Amino acid sequence: MSAPLVLLHGWGLSSAVWAPLTTQLSSDLTIHTPDLPGHGAAPAAGETLTDWADALIPALPDGATVVGWSLGAQLALHLAAHAPHKIARLLLIAASPRFVQTDNWPTAIPVDTLTEFRQSFDLDPAATQRRFVALQALGDAARREVSATLTATLTPADANRQPALATGLRLLAETDQRPLVSRITQPVRLLHGSEDKLMPVAAAEWLADHLPNGRLSVFQHSGHAPFVSRPADCATLIESFIRD
Repeated sequence: MSAPLVLLHGWGLSSAVWAPLTTQLSSDLTIHTPDLPGHGAAPAAGETLTDWADALIPALPDGATVVGWSLGAQLALHLAAHAPHKIARLLLIAASPRFVQTDNWPTAIPVDTLTEFRQSFDLDPAATQRRFVALQALGDAARREVSATLTATLTPADANRQPALATGLRLLAETDQRPLVSRITQPVRLLHGSEDKLMPVAAAEWLADHLPNGRLSVFQHSGHAPFVSRPADCATLIESFIRD
């Protein structure tokens, strides 16, 4: 298992969120945990998903296994299609090709819900982040543990970080990866919590059906962050996927 492993976190957090998982992974793995643009210690990087993906490319070794969670999964899909030499295989956690509903995409949150969330973030970012954490933990058998871990690893929405975080929310609202999914030929393993209240399991089922080499595993009694509530199980799945 000498191939490099890259972990891309979700919106509003930092790479520190991976700690429960990385402590369970084999010491033989070379693990990279970059912060997303404008998150953690990373500088902001433009207004488009392409800008964010391009900013991450220098942190990606060639031929890596990339684990993307939530917004990180959106970026991983983009990178797999546009920089395929960087990504040998993908493992996507709580992934969806489109975060919000449209007439032909009901398996997502309503547009009005995310619009209201974005407006709330502009007015009271800290409170909105706490609300987002609560939604991610909802339905998980380890809800308190998930909430505590996510809260401890939030990127503070201060004056320096708030614009980039707001851009991240806009990217979630606007991005639609469905047209590029058929171009992603790498092996893809999808991991989803059965009780995820942000990303319905049906979205991951759609990806598994439409990715040329996609396969889905559903963790029961888990919410949006199964790698926090069930890190040992996730580590086992990741290492098995790398060995395949």
